[in-house]
Amino acid sequence: MRNTMRVLLATLASALVLTGPVAATPAKEAPWLPEAAAYRLTLFLGGLEPLPWDDIETAWSEPYRGSEYSTGAVEWLDRESDIEPDGLLNATMREDRQAVFAEATRLIALRIEEELDRVLAADDPAAAQLAVQTARELYRAFQDGIAAADPEAARRIGLAWLELNSSTGSAGVLGAGATSADRETMQAARAFISGYLAENYLLDSFAPRRTLSALPETAVLSGKAIEVPPSLPPGSDIFDQDPLPLLVLNFEEQGIDETDLPLVAYGDMLFDSAQIFGSPARDLRITCSTCHNRSDINQRLFIPGASHQPGAIDVDGAFFNPIFNDRRDDPIDIPSLRGLRFTGPYGRDGRFASLRDFTRNVIVGEFGGEEPTPFMLDALVAYMLEFDFLPNSMLTTDGRLTDAAPEAARRGEEIFNRPFAGLGDRSCAGCHVPDANFLDRQAHDIGSVAPGYEGARAGALDTPTLLGTAYTAPYFHDGSLPTLAAVVDWFDETKSLGLTGAERADLTAYLETVGAADEPFEAFDAENTAFRLAFAELTTFASTLDTLLPRRDAEHILLLTDTVAADLSADASTMSNLAARPEVYALAERLAEVGAAVRADDWAAAQAGWTAFKSEAAAIEERAF
Repeated sequence: MRNTMRVLLATLASALVLTGPVAATPAKEAPWLPEAAAYRLTLFLGGLEPLPWDDIETAWSEPYRGSEYSTGAVEWLDRESDIEPDGLLNATMREDRQAVFAEATRLIALRIEEELDRVLAADDPAAAQLAVQTARELYRAFQDGIAAADPEAARRIGLAWLELNSSTGSAGVLGAGATSADRETMQAARAFISGYLAENYLLDSFAPRRTLSALPETAVLSGKAIEVPPSLPPGSDIFDQDPLPLLVLNFEEQGIDETDLPLVAYGDMLFDSAQIFGSPARDLRITCSTCHNRSDINQRLFIPGASHQPGAIDVDGAFFNPIFNDRRDDPIDIPSLRGLRFTGPYGRDGRFASLRDFTRNVIVGEFGGEEPTPFMLDALVAYMLEFDFLPNSMLTTDGRLTDAAPEAARRGEEIFNRPFAGLGDRSCAGCHVPDANFLDRQAHDIGSVAPGYEGARAGALDTPTLLGTAYTAPYFHDGSLPTLAAVVDWFDETKSLGLTGAERADLTAYLETVGAADEPFEAFDAENTAFRLAFAELTTFASTLDTLLPRRDAEHILLLTDTVAADLSADASTMSNLAARPEVYALAERLAEVGAAVRADDWAAAQAGWTAFKSEAAAIEERAF
């Protein structure tokens, strides 16, 4: 087992493929102890290239984002442990990658041993149980790697934890009800865990057999390929923002049912499918809608090492697709996709004239997916072209304010249309053209991007629309300005516009009015629940089988059934109607059976399963909330 640790560190930081369908709905995880969180952050950040050493130091000195603990790992260790982290801190100061991983690994292993020692030393059952719980939470830092590298050892360690927990229960190993058998069970369980740690984690001299930056390639133990589920580090957040943005679709506003638009419905499914991406995005259940909630943005999305603040992501870094790594730390603010058919060219710098080419680049380039089929690109583009702007009763369709707009906004409109010398004798409206959805479909260098080198012309960015922007803070490509008022201040100061305080306020009021909406968010209540919305979407996605099954289009059917069946089952856990959950789980299984029949080339069974699915879905629809 001596090679297990070498394999573990390599595999934990790699992004390898999981088998079977993966739901697009992410699952929340339990909080991490400070030192275990710091370790997992270290492993994750250590897989990036170039390695962000400042972030490694922060991982141990400060609580991870969203932590329930108020102290960082080093301060926590000083308070709770006799183990000194000096070796780790020195290795970090030297920026010695291999030493950092070795020292961090030994530290966690020693902490587990320290807590196991406290189990034996405890003079009451409660103290013993607390020590077991703490040791087990620390072991969680190693758990998934061991499960992949050495499944049998993982199973036996799992049993050992159960035995430790039971033997230190209410009877207690030192309690009045303790027996010699309790003590022997506890000692044997502890001995197995300690022996495994000693052989694999507490080596006097340890160095991984290859650097983490050489990954992702499948690690090998005893001639067998090892697949480790990739995981996001503590502090990550890929859940939908709350409140959830309202989705406005052109066809729905015209009274057309999505089930009558199979190409659009299939594209809608792909937009919510992790299956179109490569690992790790696919395995972490990241989809287009993860970043672009309901066609808008996800202001809470955050991944350490890839995000500098919530709502931003570096999609061309080392994490999602190493071959696409531009070796620059340049996360960008997630852009809204509302009104996409009006907002080309695409990309923050307008590098893609074609939405189809842009979409293909996201799938293959940014997220390492396989080449999409023409049908998949057709479907995604057809769906995204239906995204519309939010209705705003204070604004006409040609960009003029209505009588509902406040007086301050009317004064601001005049300023917005006023030429300024600092803008080259142009007005704000010269780029954000009101009767063209407040954009000009051009790229301009306004000085908001620091040049990468002397004379660089890489600062030109595509003009963004102002529609809906009241709900998409922060602003600029990097999210550096928190409010629309800050945007006005930036232009006034950097372009010497000479605005008075009152004029700044009026111009801000105008931008806020233009960027407003009558109903920006989804409205939920006791029965109109988030699950009911998801249920309606998922059954709509499935409706494309009416088109795909007669064509015997196995490839696209299986992508759909794998996506929708897994998501339907995952979403069922969020239902408020607990009695209906088993029916939804059964419905998900029914759709999975359709996929299984297609894989077996049994088209009659697939059609029968689909017919049954439609009947059962209709029967439970009213109870699905």
